[in-house]
Amino acid sequence: MSTQADKRFGWWQRITSRDERLKMPDVPVHTMGMTSGLRTTAQPSVVEGVDQTLLGVLVGILAWSVVMVYSASIAMGDSPRMTGVHNEFFLIRHVVSIAVAFVAAVAVFQVPMEVWRKNAIWVLLGTLVLLVAVLIPGLGISVNGSRRWLPLGVMRFQPSELAKLAAVIYAADYMVRRMDVREKFMRAVTPIGAAVGFIGLLLLAEPDLGAFVVVASTAVGILFLGGVNIRGFALMLLVLLSAFVLMIWLEPYRRARFFAYLNPWHESYRLNEGYQLTHSLISFGRGEIFGVGLGGSVEKLHWLPEPHTDFILAVIGEELGLVGVLLLIAVYFWLVRRIMVIGRRAVALDRIFAGLVAQGIGLWIGIQSMINIGVTLGALPTKGLTLPLMSFGGSAMLLSLMAIAIVLRVDYENRSLMRGERI
Repeated sequence: MSTQADKRFGWWQRITSRDERLKMPDVPVHTMGMTSGLRTTAQPSVVEGVDQTLLGVLVGILAWSVVMVYSASIAMGDSPRMTGVHNEFFLIRHVVSIAVAFVAAVAVFQVPMEVWRKNAIWVLLGTLVLLVAVLIPGLGISVNGSRRWLPLGVMRFQPSELAKLAAVIYAADYMVRRMDVREKFMRAVTPIGAAVGFIGLLLLAEPDLGAFVVVASTAVGILFLGGVNIRGFALMLLVLLSAFVLMIWLEPYRRARFFAYLNPWHESYRLNEGYQLTHSLISFGRGEIFGVGLGGSVEKLHWLPEPHTDFILAVIGEELGLVGVLLLIAVYFWLVRRIMVIGRRAVALDRIFAGLVAQGIGLWIGIQSMINIGVTLGALPTKGLTLPLMSFGGSAMLLSLMAIAIVLRVDYENRSLMRGERI
């Protein structure tokens, strides 16, 4: 497997700086492979046992998100649609969401990767149950024509966010269990394709095409990293792209969004499907190089819809300019790259499941970030996806921090192995 891993992940070595590349330990590594792993004997309570730079960048992103969510939502309390909502409402909700997500992330960090591997199928089945439940009238909550939320007392939960993590865990576990057939396309792809397809049907019923794009793209990426032959990978990409084109073309409102994306300024679209995109582009135009200043956005004053969620980057572009946008893109690039390096270290230590999970999470964050940024800049058709770790949204923040906690757990177990400890 080490030869296969070197071939598959070698391109990451070429973009990884010398100090970040894996330094294999001289101490013996006690591991039984992926079929009978043991829990680590050390407790993951020491901060020095994880990537402190990654933790620091994560805290920085969250702090930045608090500032930008407050700035983007500060005028929403004045909207007639927000009766009884004060100007700090979304700020308080966002801070509470981060606090809840942090507690959940700490709990998730305590779970060994072997536990996730053994329970991957149950994570998937539990997610499917929630995706079905959200479609039941009277149980799922419908907002703006989409039924995507389940009521949980003081908050709402979005199962489609859990589907992204469940797909990563299940796909990684599947590739580990079925390594013997990874070169045989149909036998390797059919079961995982059926699982992702079923998730896709439930997501499209909400409807939530954006979540399905992220789930399917991430699963395909994990199959490739797991060793599916290149011809099979190319065929999967072709099938996936064809399916997305078909889903857009067969649904009138998606088709209208696509044509609006091609020319949002056209009189047929600028006040309808192209309205959000045109005001997003105006935001970037006003921001120019250095922005109009923090809090100085005009578009967030009831012109740009959803400035604190899907289109928060437009507010960043207006207030912090091109410099702020490029800085944010650089932060996401660094974050995804760091996660992929952690995953590769796990693969080099023969911890294939842990490595694929970490890299799957990296793909998830990277793909969703690229789609959100592309949509906001007018490079992709409008899609309802938040900017990970930055946009307002309790479910998205919860699952994003839980996913990062799993990556930190992978890194912790890597370091434990490299110190000669048992896992």
